[in-house]
Amino acid sequence: MTHLPTLALALPLLLLPAATSTPSFVAVPGNLAPAVALVGPPWISIEYPVNPYDAATRGAYLVVHAFHHGTPVGLPVSGTAEGIVNGARRSVPLTFAATSRAGVYTLTRQWPNEGTWTLLVAVAQGPEDKVTAVVDLTAAGEVGSVRVPTRKQDGYTLPAAVAMATIDASLRERAAMQSAAR
Repeated sequence: MTHLPTLALALPLLLLPAATSTPSFVAVPGNLAPAVALVGPPWISIEYPVNPYDAATRGAYLVVHAFHHGTPVGLPVSGTAEGIVNGARRSVPLTFAATSRAGVYTLTRQWPNEGTWTLLVAVAQGPEDKVTAVVDLTAAGEVGSVRVPTRKQDGYTLPAAVAMATIDASLRERAAMQSAAR
């Protein structure tokens, strides 16, 4: 008699309401057990300041945590530093480094010290399934605020798209305030 592995060992996932009330399963090539498909949006958390006593994150500017609901997962992380330097709009692609912990990535400083900057850091489960943290930096180059745009749908809080027009307006306003303060 052949015994198939049970799904009791799979990580528990919270399911958002979908067209069906049963979870979706996908076959994993080379694996005997099916894997539970990720249903529902990803989430992101920004850690700052970075723990100087953690060898895995020492020297990083900030740490990004990627989640599927409450479970840390190794989802792709991407981002840009959006700024205004001497009145000119700048965009710098960011590179993240994975750590030995699932869903934990480090970011080193990759943008100039001068100017007004906002970091856009995204975690994606798919092309249309991502969450973005908007990290505004102070004139001193420290994290001033972190926000994750969200929307309500069917009683759930879900990630919302980030509008570049909103980022541009915020950068212009903050750059003007920093210039006036000098």
